[in-house]
Amino acid sequence: MDDEMGAVAVRAARTAVNAYVNRKEVSFPFPATFNRMGGAFVTLRRHPSRDLRGCIGYPEPVMPLKDSIWDAAQAACRDPRFHPLSRNELDTVTVEVTILTPPEPLQVNTRTELPQAIQVGVDGLMIQKGPHRGLLLPQVPVEWGWDAETFLDNLCLKAGLAPGSWRQDSVRLWRFQGSIFSEQEPNGSITKTG
Repeated sequence: MDDEMGAVAVRAARTAVNAYVNRKEVSFPFPATFNRMGGAFVTLRRHPSRDLRGCIGYPEPVMPLKDSIWDAAQAACRDPRFHPLSRNELDTVTVEVTILTPPEPLQVNTRTELPQAIQVGVDGLMIQKGPHRGLLLPQVPVEWGWDAETFLDNLCLKAGLAPGSWRQDSVRLWRFQGSIFSEQEPNGSITKTG
């Protein structure tokens, strides 16, 4: 996704956040390119600390990209890990949109090769074992300074599994990439950050 389309995605997400918090029905003039099926995550961060304030999304292309962005933005306002976003917080959070490629199975000959198959800062990961599922976006290991093995261990924890569970043959793993666009300050300029 080019910079112009990324800026549209972030402006749309900001519009959806404002509409949700202010309880207003609004629409956004998405270009036709956003009608394609696509997955997206919207992340809200406190400014200037960049602490997480909400992050919700759709990892798989199950709906048009415009709907993935809009729905994820509004859901991020009520991320169950936090209290609902309030009006007085609107000017204190930045909006980040990650447009995802479709997930693909992470294939290796042996599980010990998994860390070498991952590009930290490029690949996002999903894991599943039975009812346990987890996902971490490509930017997460960079933000925390993780290597590939630590990334895999934290992915397990996110899914409610023990660290190292990724070594088990019964665990399924997928990778995806993301184009990341974010406001530099609340309602401010938008740049590609990944």
